[in-house]
Amino acid sequence: MIHADALRDDPAWYTPADLPAELSVFDVPVQGGLPVGSPGKVGLLDLTFGTYGRVTRVQHQYQRAPLHIYRPIHLDPCRPDMAFVYVLQSGDGLVQGDRYRIDVECGPGAAVHLTTQTATNVFAAHQNFATQLVNLRAHAGAVLEYLPDPVVPFRGSRLFQRTCVTVHRHATLILGETVLPGRVARGEAHVYDLYWSETEVRRPDGELLFADMLRLRPGRGERACDPRSAVLLGGHDVVAALYVVTTQIDPATMVAHLRTAVAGCTDVLTGVSELPRECGAAIRVLGPTSAAVAAAMRTAWNAARLVLLDAPAPNRRKGEAHP
Repeated sequence: MIHADALRDDPAWYTPADLPAELSVFDVPVQGGLPVGSPGKVGLLDLTFGTYGRVTRVQHQYQRAPLHIYRPIHLDPCRPDMAFVYVLQSGDGLVQGDRYRIDVECGPGAAVHLTTQTATNVFAAHQNFATQLVNLRAHAGAVLEYLPDPVVPFRGSRLFQRTCVTVHRHATLILGETVLPGRVARGEAHVYDLYWSETEVRRPDGELLFADMLRLRPGRGERACDPRSAVLLGGHDVVAALYVVTTQIDPATMVAHLRTAVAGCTDVLTGVSELPRECGAAIRVLGPTSAAVAAAMRTAWNAARLVLLDAPAPNRRKGEAHP
């Protein structure tokens, strides 16, 4: 049997397979800096959650800097069993050559909310790129929410992100993603090189429920495209998505609840639709500012929670506005 530490030390563990050709061309050695795989360049987080009595707690934890977590807290008065976990970075953000991997397993009947302490900054990459792999698994009866703060791609940055989820038919998943245009206050709006994000959700037997991809490449080259163009963000600067995977209610009903909830959200463009294979619903949000999109996302999250968990979205203690 191969020891877990040996697997984690193998570059194949934290290096994404089947990289898009657009990123592969940047996969070159870092000159004048720490090479890929160096200490501090590989952030690993491996968490398993289970139930103890009526509360969800950590059963297994492995972390390698720059990724780490603090002790989970239980802050939702309507779901006191749910563990809220904040992922932290010991640095200021992702830089070229960084390779992050997060693995989270939510055991039978467990309830976990996973988020980040703050936005994920992505710094300029002159020779390479940064990657983040997120693998989530929700067992029967589990509730898993993964709602990280937005990604902020700086000028010249390159990020590849892949989120793979395995969700049991009798589990509930709420998954979100938000991308900002950059450091707008510094005049940086869509001046990153490449942002590529893949999302894939499957059943435990491997059945693919749906896959989604967001590719933004405002940089130079024949495949570059203005993110504000009509075929991408349609003149908007901020894009977000929320996926609600459940069999508790039929998809059409979930769509109706989400549409009703976000109908009153101003300054944003929203689209709600059923997910394939009758596994739930999804909403995409476009807007001019992070505040407007965040408000719409929280409204949608709150609506999904009220229907599925009979509990409103709680205060996550991050200065968020309530719907």
